[in-house]
Amino acid sequence: MRWSSCAIVLLAVAIFLFMPSTSVSTEEARISIYSTAANYSLPVMDRQGQQYVGLLEILEPLGKVSSRSDGNRWKIRYNEIDGEFTTGKTRGRVGGRSVDLTNSFLLENGRGMVPVASLAVVMPRFLGGPVNFHESSRRLFIGNVATQFTVDLVKTTPPRLVLNFSTPVNPTISTEPGHLRMSFQRDPVIAASAREWKFEDHGISAVTFVENNGGAELTVSGQTALMASFSAGGRTITVTNPVIAPPANVTSGTIAQTPRAAPTLAPSAPITTVAAPTPHRFLIVIDASHGGEERGAALTEQLAEKDVTLAFARQLRRELEARGISVLMLRDSDATLSLDQRAAATNAARPAVYLDIHATSQGSGVRLYAALLPEGMENRGPFLDWSTAQASAIQTARQIGIGAVAEMQKRKISVRTLSAPLRPLNNVMAPALAIELSPPSSTVPDVNSPTYQQPIATALADVLIAQRTTLEAQR
Repeated sequence: MRWSSCAIVLLAVAIFLFMPSTSVSTEEARISIYSTAANYSLPVMDRQGQQYVGLLEILEPLGKVSSRSDGNRWKIRYNEIDGEFTTGKTRGRVGGRSVDLTNSFLLENGRGMVPVASLAVVMPRFLGGPVNFHESSRRLFIGNVATQFTVDLVKTTPPRLVLNFSTPVNPTISTEPGHLRMSFQRDPVIAASAREWKFEDHGISAVTFVENNGGAELTVSGQTALMASFSAGGRTITVTNPVIAPPANVTSGTIAQTPRAAPTLAPSAPITTVAAPTPHRFLIVIDASHGGEERGAALTEQLAEKDVTLAFARQLRRELEARGISVLMLRDSDATLSLDQRAAATNAARPAVYLDIHATSQGSGVRLYAALLPEGMENRGPFLDWSTAQASAIQTARQIGIGAVAEMQKRKISVRTLSAPLRPLNNVMAPALAIELSPPSSTVPDVNSPTYQQPIATALADVLIAQRTTLEAQR
């Protein structure tokens, strides 16, 4: 998943909301490879106090490759290049020439493993071209594939930070008070020279760039809530502190708009236009994350996150409509929607609940996320801070999450609740929850099984039915 992706895994900064947790998670060590053929990541193994990676797995997405083991010897063929390595030896042969490894070659269950530090020497021998290996961050660039960027602070009111990239990017974005972070896991983003930019501005004060664990991260710092928007086909990211324009007065389930002069909006701010108060049907918005060119996480070689989220969204819609609940699907095809488009469409529909669907290959069971709001700027007249639009609904969202946990536990579904500064949850005025599906077992494709998804959808539908009266009274 991508927000962080998406990842994804949604956000590393996620914390438990409804119950304390004593478990401590350690981020898996990974290496990322960037090439014209594919961008991908692989797990790194710790062996003999050294970091190792499978050589076949490194080469497989890049061309035709095969391997076989003969006792302690392991042979690999990539396109027309032959390689041979021996267990416990620090010297092998690639393309008929000797190659020295930084540590012993390992063979585990027929899988040939080389030290990560040796890739700078081994990979050019197989590929026959330039390789740039950032060893400390485990990022391997094959050929001229790096994406560079420029940083420019535009002195408008409020200020705008404009980041221009040489190729389109699709980072996972997270926010917390005073910081906005863009995590690049699949994008080969590098800094040409500077890695820190400082500005004499209270709104946006600094930008820092770091590489770590197979990825890169840009952090924008300031004293106000920050938000990123995309343009130029993903080549430009603009960071500012926009506001949205929903009605300001919310009392006992009614929403009224007080006419007054509108303050100046940030140029890229999404705006929701709200008509005069009228009765609304009980509507649930379901948002299947990712779509189109944005595939989300690669759960397996064939299974993309965007396909799992759409399948589950349709399953959930069937369960809700069977109970007489109206549903709006933000995406019912392989379409691309920005986070701002998703939030603006949801706010315009004025639903009772917004459900954001994600999937991951990591862990097992279901994770329910409520928003973790940054410190928002002061609301002005009928204008509500875009980054904290969820504020008035967040307690209701948490109650729905508690009810969903109880329903899933009745069905023996593994579930836990968390909170994260996750878009577009923060930008939605209705109670908003993100549902992330993990595989029920070690078999990752089972996450897309109707048999696995159906009881989860049933539990969510049941809790919304149970809380419908309360939800309608709050609107």
